[in-house]
Amino acid sequence: MRMQSRMTGRRESRIQDGPQLDVRVIRSNKVSKTHKGGKTMSWSVLVVVGDNKGSVGVGLGKARGIPDAIRKAEEAARKAMFKVPMLNETIPFEVVARHGSSTVVLRPASPGTGVKAGSAVRACLEAAGVHNVLAKALGSRNPVNMSYATVKAFRALSEPEAIAGRRGLEATELIPWLEKARKEEADAAH
Repeated sequence: MRMQSRMTGRRESRIQDGPQLDVRVIRSNKVSKTHKGGKTMSWSVLVVVGDNKGSVGVGLGKARGIPDAIRKAEEAARKAMFKVPMLNETIPFEVVARHGSSTVVLRPASPGTGVKAGSAVRACLEAAGVHNVLAKALGSRNPVNMSYATVKAFRALSEPEAIAGRRGLEATELIPWLEKARKEEADAAH
């Protein structure tokens, strides 16, 4: 750290390398820890980070101040990022995932449907770049558990070609409209 910036009280601006990421704060929670001398207050923040093109990560951060907690959560989410298999701006198949007492059901939807989901699940889906999906939250509505259940659902997804290969089938036998969807993706990319 340069001496001049410390003396003036200004922070050095951090120029980020790489792609711009969508950072969304899902939940901020004031927490306290009791010590011998009294209570120490701090903030716990849940953040989802995505590139809106199929990569997403969720992270928790805790610090005395909100900006530091958000920074820590963002760093944790960036480290936990992974690629979500998508098919034409939706997910390839229905998936159910559970974390704690929260259960999330994700179903693929036709183009133009939009994101039919609530709170934490919606933030995760939008950060990942999934534009057409139907979601249902069952059990506890705790945002932390719901976001982790959504991440588990994303990790349970795989490409239809890989599933067909494991079963010894052609991908078009497994999903009849797959060839049309892949052609539309290729046309949209050009």
